[in-house]
Amino acid sequence: MQTEARVGVVVEGGQRALNSGHGGVAVDGTARKLAQQQKSLHQQSQIGTIPQLLAGGIAGALSKTCTAPLARLTILFQVQGMHSDVATLTKASIWQEASRIIGEEGFRAFWKGNLVTIAHRLPYSSVSFYAYERYKNILHLVPGLESHKRNTSADLGVHFVAGGLAGLTAASATYPLDLVRTRLAAQTKVIYYRGIGHTLQTIVREEGIWGLYKGLGATLLGVGPSIAINFSVYETLRSSWHSQRPNDSTVLVSLTCGSLSGIASSTATFPLDLVRRRMQLEGAGGRARVYTTGLFGTFRHIIRTEGLRGLYRGILPEYYKVVPGVGICFMTYETLKNAFISYRSLNTWHFLGFSNWGKIL
Repeated sequence: MQTEARVGVVVEGGQRALNSGHGGVAVDGTARKLAQQQKSLHQQSQIGTIPQLLAGGIAGALSKTCTAPLARLTILFQVQGMHSDVATLTKASIWQEASRIIGEEGFRAFWKGNLVTIAHRLPYSSVSFYAYERYKNILHLVPGLESHKRNTSADLGVHFVAGGLAGLTAASATYPLDLVRTRLAAQTKVIYYRGIGHTLQTIVREEGIWGLYKGLGATLLGVGPSIAINFSVYETLRSSWHSQRPNDSTVLVSLTCGSLSGIASSTATFPLDLVRRRMQLEGAGGRARVYTTGLFGTFRHIIRTEGLRGLYRGILPEYYKVVPGVGICFMTYETLKNAFISYRSLNTWHFLGFSNWGKIL
């Protein structure tokens, strides 16, 4: 596979040199690296529907499982201030809250709601990565963009728009499970919801079918930019890295670039995520409603009662979560994609008896 890629680089690079009017002048090192990168990216986009869905789903589930303790801490910090005296909230720290969870609920409580997290993340990540690749291919066919595929600014715009559309698609398709996950993870001493099915039934019975979509507006408003930033920053950093150091490990590149993209997206969209969490918990456990004026009214209420710092409550555990979490997600996805590419090239599916899947894979 590596030999084939190198041959493709030389042929493609030589053809570009001839087309640009430079005769038989050999392409320089930079052009070779860029061509190699484009060849690799093109191959990765051709793995097929089923492997791409599997790669995205497994990557998301593994990432969320590894960072579940920090995810729960983030949610608990985010929802502070809804039914508590704000003046007492600044005393809590991450380690104090972690110690409280272990002391009151046990170590396994860090993974409370993780089953529903996986149930949500599997389809969410599958749809997100798959939709991103498809939207990216569609955008590259738009007149004016097709001839600028290797233009940095044009590519950045394509990655940003494709990522945003993918995020909106995935979030809309899996939102009820996201709401259930939030309510299960936010429970502490009083257990009101027992499992995924019970939570869904309770919400529908007490809040109606639309209760399953409470906070969807804030979610879409935050997820679109978040995923857009994630994919665009990741793709830009990865392209730059490969152009300078094309022989570096895929695991190292995807892990590092994914972690940095996670920090960028979380910083930009954390206030929206906090508002989303709080709107999702409106009326949970039979409690009285706190925010009754919609998305922007919730923003004003938090700023008025908790200050601007209230919009970033829980940002520290969020950083601790996204640095390994997003990095693991992208690393797993790229690793699985490369594995599927290798298996396909070796005709493994035929060897395993799935020869009829060839057209799908």
